[in-house]
Amino acid sequence: MVKPPSMASSVPDRGRAAKWLLIFGVWTLFALFFASQFALQNQLSENPIPFWRILSWQLVSGYAWFVFSPIILTLSAKYPFEDQKWKVSVPIHVVASILVSLCLLAVDAFILPKLGYLARFQLTSFFETYKILFFVNFHFSIAIYWAVVAIHQAILYYRKYRERELKTSQLEARLAQSRLQVLKMQLHPHFLFNTLNAISELIHRNPDVADRMITDLSDLLRMSFENLEVQEIPLSQELEFLRKYLEIEQTRFHDRLEVKMEIAADTLDASVPNMILQPLVENAIKHGISPKADGGHINVTAGRSNGHLQIRVSDDGVGVPGGEVSRVEEGVGLSNTRRRLRHLYGDAHTFELNSVGGHGVNVDLDIPYRQYENVPRSNED
Repeated sequence: MVKPPSMASSVPDRGRAAKWLLIFGVWTLFALFFASQFALQNQLSENPIPFWRILSWQLVSGYAWFVFSPIILTLSAKYPFEDQKWKVSVPIHVVASILVSLCLLAVDAFILPKLGYLARFQLTSFFETYKILFFVNFHFSIAIYWAVVAIHQAILYYRKYRERELKTSQLEARLAQSRLQVLKMQLHPHFLFNTLNAISELIHRNPDVADRMITDLSDLLRMSFENLEVQEIPLSQELEFLRKYLEIEQTRFHDRLEVKMEIAADTLDASVPNMILQPLVENAIKHGISPKADGGHINVTAGRSNGHLQIRVSDDGVGVPGGEVSRVEEGVGLSNTRRRLRHLYGDAHTFELNSVGGHGVNVDLDIPYRQYENVPRSNED
């Protein structure tokens, strides 16, 4: 049973046909150009030649070049002029240009007289016609050969340049992805160790609470590992992870920690970096709320403005001594957050820490708004 050709095989065939159709069109335009030039010169003659006859001569020569084009292009591809290859390529193309030109002159000498070319010379043999065409057109044919090779070489160089650009951009993207993954993976043990440390503080004082925290931690780890290879998730999913984390922290702090979230409904489907909020909230708890005897409040807000997603994590904790946020030494959470944002958004984002009158810190994040689209991965990847 004969199978129909696959779509994959038909696409290259169509591309090859389109390529040769284009080359055929170029040689046709080549013939039309010289036919028009010959016709203009012919107007100065006492006995003008009909244009259709002039056109037939030029089309024969043009299509003869088309027939020899596969040979010329094959030689051009096999013997390029890059690096040290030109030492072999130049002699080969010199010989090829002579041979191709002689063959094409032979074709012209055989066909053109039958179409009335050189009729006024009343030539009686092929060799007489060939001799005249050789003296008139040989060097011009050599020049055409080298022009075809030069154009083909330019196209090949451009394709290689584009391929190198594409490979470079793909390598840069893979490198950036690898760096992001390393930064993200550093957050997992950092977060895990801090949470386990909190559980260890309660396991002897309040086993029931510690047991509940272990359950919450297992939920957090499950959510975390589900998105282990994912760099961006919807804000709604990020908030769900944050709430689970806050359940653990509020178990530790009891009434000393209050958290309020004001999230605009039109931001829930926004694409955000995975695990972007948890380090910011953890930092606010550790450095702002925890040192404060009576605890404090943390506010998480999100909104849209001018095509950007704006997120703020603020606390009313102990703040920064002297209000000089620039002198604060950032830990793993904040430093990795900065690097991840730089890799993902470049200069299209802002990430700032600002002191609130010496009593608390605002962390402001501004990134381009993009609606999250969960595109399933192909099985062929």
